[in-house]
Amino acid sequence: MLTSLLIANRGEIACRVIRTARRLGIRTVAVYSDADAKALHVREADEAVHIGPSPARESYLVGEKIIVAAKATGAEAIHPGYGFLSENAAFAQAVIDAGLIWVGPKPASITAMGLKDAAKKLMADAGVPVTPGYLGENQDPARLKAEADAIVYPVLIKAVAGGGGKGMRRVDAARDFADALLSCKREAASSFGDDRVLIEKYILRPRHIEVQVFGDTHGNVVHLFERDCSLQRRHQKVIEEAPAPGFDWALREVVCGAAVRAAKAVDYVGAGTIEFIADASEGLRGDRVWFMEMNTRLQVEHPVTEEITGQDLVEWQLRVASGEPVPKRQEELSIDGWAMEARLYAEDPASGFLPSTGTLEQFLLDDRARIDTGVEQGDRISPFYDPMIAKLIAWGHDREAARERLLGALAGSHVAPVKTNGGFLYECLEAEAFRMGDVDTGLIARSGDELMPLAEPSQAVLDAAAAGEKDRKALREWADPDLIQPGPWGFRLNADPQTVVDFSLNGCRLSGRIDRAIEGVGYHWQRVGGDIPHLILTERGQTFRLGYGPSRAEGGAAAGDGAIVSPMPGKIIALEVAAGNVVTKGQKLLTLEAMKMEHSLAAPFDGKVAELNAEAGAQVSEGALLVRIEKEGG
Repeated sequence: MLTSLLIANRGEIACRVIRTARRLGIRTVAVYSDADAKALHVREADEAVHIGPSPARESYLVGEKIIVAAKATGAEAIHPGYGFLSENAAFAQAVIDAGLIWVGPKPASITAMGLKDAAKKLMADAGVPVTPGYLGENQDPARLKAEADAIVYPVLIKAVAGGGGKGMRRVDAARDFADALLSCKREAASSFGDDRVLIEKYILRPRHIEVQVFGDTHGNVVHLFERDCSLQRRHQKVIEEAPAPGFDWALREVVCGAAVRAAKAVDYVGAGTIEFIADASEGLRGDRVWFMEMNTRLQVEHPVTEEITGQDLVEWQLRVASGEPVPKRQEELSIDGWAMEARLYAEDPASGFLPSTGTLEQFLLDDRARIDTGVEQGDRISPFYDPMIAKLIAWGHDREAARERLLGALAGSHVAPVKTNGGFLYECLEAEAFRMGDVDTGLIARSGDELMPLAEPSQAVLDAAAAGEKDRKALREWADPDLIQPGPWGFRLNADPQTVVDFSLNGCRLSGRIDRAIEGVGYHWQRVGGDIPHLILTERGQTFRLGYGPSRAEGGAAAGDGAIVSPMPGKIIALEVAAGNVVTKGQKLLTLEAMKMEHSLAAPFDGKVAELNAEAGAQVSEGALLVRIEKEGG
């Protein structure tokens, strides 16, 4: 077994690796940028090394600095986590050439599966079915459009070197192809340094199914069953679960068997994920499941596999990297229960899901779920990295039990003033189609505003929260204490003749049921100096901070007076308007690149561009006024 390990990553995955390494008695070394000097993964590691400025391209993406840090600290091996350099074959080879152990697949395997076009050709040769499309080398826009026209719309443009939902654009009509191709290539070049793309037939009712595979240096390859990651927003996974709804054992054998063949075709070692797309338009069938790509690393959603199999996949990685065989044979692995994972992001659904930065003044996550996070209360959400702040993972004996437990965990979590997508996650879990397991990647887009979280807490919940505070005088503006009566769980609120709400207190948390159905309520009191308490209340996963003025983290991209401000530091990569232009509500004004993503800022109402303080290529700071829209006749 390894004795020392450097984690070439940050945030929750670095903390996750440290947790297993510590249990195994392995000394850990963290690396950090300027922005992460006080980060949780730095505090938890046995040793930490500074590797550069805040931008990832100057720190976490500089392989030479990471190898130097490993050598200087006497680390025996490097674990790449996911993202950053985890699927960089050149970095993996450099680690090996430096005499260090690479906790990951062989560089040749990364190369073979790293480019989507080459990987698909390889899989087709290995007898693994692949999605119809164009994988050619010719990148001339006219040729690409001709191929898309031949495939028949809708089609999907995908970055050859892509991953994580970046560098992907759906195109529904020929007239939209040129703009989508330009945007896709631009994002691919920024994210991966490679703007080449391939074209695929877009499956109208796609299910995103992936299989966890594991290989070792002794020639063994096993699978740890499938996951369903179909609930997505703009190709980014929102809720993941294992096993996949609607899978029977016959279908499981077909899909998981294909995954094992795919891994063997590249002599795979370590943790990997074979991703498939299934056409669910006529139900799940073995002949309608196609290979999409392979992720040659550990996945963000690996905890759901751990929960249903009882295995620690990071421990498996470390043991295989040490030369041991995979810990379990295929016949020793089984599925126990169901697990779901929700990705809690620092983003504001009310402002088009723009990332939200700032200090986590309030950060309490409910312990009904397993929590994988890289932050604690008082930490700051930086604009330099991915906005995911935690993963909530719930296990249950069956799918419904796992779903209810995850709902409860979201209801009992409180994050403020930084905005999160907690309320959106709650509404997704409560959506009828999701409850029934009838999920495909287009569900969120079809649902529109139905999945948007509450804009404000209900009066019934405000009254109930007030009942838990002894000093009710401070809450007269919110609650009506006359409605409070003793109840079987502690107290009862008669909100109206049709509804009876029972609540119980557990420390600083309050949970409730309305008509014996989970309603999703939680609250926390916070006193600031000598001021009256401020109510931190969560209803249906959405956190509200009442009695507290708006902060920069709570600001949207567009104010009611037409001022369009930058929600975070970033770079303007496209400007769509000029001063004096007439615009309509929802029209794109500019595109800002920040936190590894492109963010479009749009007009809040019909009007004209009265002020323009933006130009393409310019770096802008958080809160900077970029555009001011003046209403017509105003």
